[in-house]
Amino acid sequence: MKVRYSYLPQQFAEIDDLLAEIKRFVATGDFTLGEPLTRFESRFAELIGSRHAVGVGSGTDAIKLPLKALGIGHGDEVITTANTFIATVGAINEIGARPVFVDCDDTFCMNVDQLEAAITPRTKAIVPVHFTGYMTDMTKLMPIAERYGLPVVEDACQGILANIGGRNSGTWGNAGAFSLHPLKNLNVWGDAGVVVTDDDDMARNLRLLRNHGMRNRDEIEILGYNSRLDSLQAVVGNWLIGEAKSISDRRIANAEYYDAQLSTIPQIRIPPRVSGMRLVYHLYIVFAEDRDGLLRHLIDKGVEAKIHYPIPLYLQDGLKFLGYKPGDFPVTDRHTETIITFPTDQHITREEQDYVIDAVRSYYAGR
Repeated sequence: MKVRYSYLPQQFAEIDDLLAEIKRFVATGDFTLGEPLTRFESRFAELIGSRHAVGVGSGTDAIKLPLKALGIGHGDEVITTANTFIATVGAINEIGARPVFVDCDDTFCMNVDQLEAAITPRTKAIVPVHFTGYMTDMTKLMPIAERYGLPVVEDACQGILANIGGRNSGTWGNAGAFSLHPLKNLNVWGDAGVVVTDDDDMARNLRLLRNHGMRNRDEIEILGYNSRLDSLQAVVGNWLIGEAKSISDRRIANAEYYDAQLSTIPQIRIPPRVSGMRLVYHLYIVFAEDRDGLLRHLIDKGVEAKIHYPIPLYLQDGLKFLGYKPGDFPVTDRHTETIITFPTDQHITREEQDYVIDAVRSYYAGR
């Protein structure tokens, strides 16, 4: 059996009604900042529980533009986690600020107990990352941010509809960043992102920044960027957004099934499942003994398992200028050596999951 990682052929297998909608849209010529985008933004804000949603060109821009709107730039420090995708750090670097890392814990998110030690007079913002579908402990983080007067931009690109105590990711800080990349839980047909905020002035500045700083066709209020969410992609987003909760519900059910079965294998350790937190499992990750051997075995068996990520971000060649050295973030280091990701999307079948579980069990039984 082959257990694929990408579920996109299944998700977009029956799209006759979507193609008909696209055909109607094309006839309008409403390609830039059009009505489908306005409608999608309204629906996204309602889904997340925020006053405003602003569509932008990518999840990376959804992190960058709120930081820019907050006036952060050259010489400033922005604290984030050592365990994240490069886009988080790239967004901070792109506005000229310096990323400062804090180690993660076994939820894969920032260890908030280490946050205060990273704050300096140059710190101007915090970017917690809700990594893999977990959430950073915002109940601990926000009081620290408020005590130091630091704005918070949540990187919720992997955490749509994750929540703590019923409060969704993206709604705790000054702004929340989401990605609609094809492999995200709510996706479109290319790069796209959304920023949510309850701040009216922030929303207005974001709408300026994403569209060259144009107040209208003839007046430039500020210097901005070209980072609009395409109206065509908004058509796709509108087609799928009604399924966002059921998609996350199915992923949660699949993860619970994995947890129950894999927890009986001594060489597999399930990460902590935090009480009061809704995990949405953009990635289903466990800790495994002899991880590299297990990965080779699964691939040989046709299971497209992955590692997110095998090289610590802070040790990548492109980040050498930050001056970190091996061992600075020991939990992140341990994760790169022991984590493994299994397919757990909304389209995977129980038969496929059982095949993955049996393949894991057979590897350890045969050692």
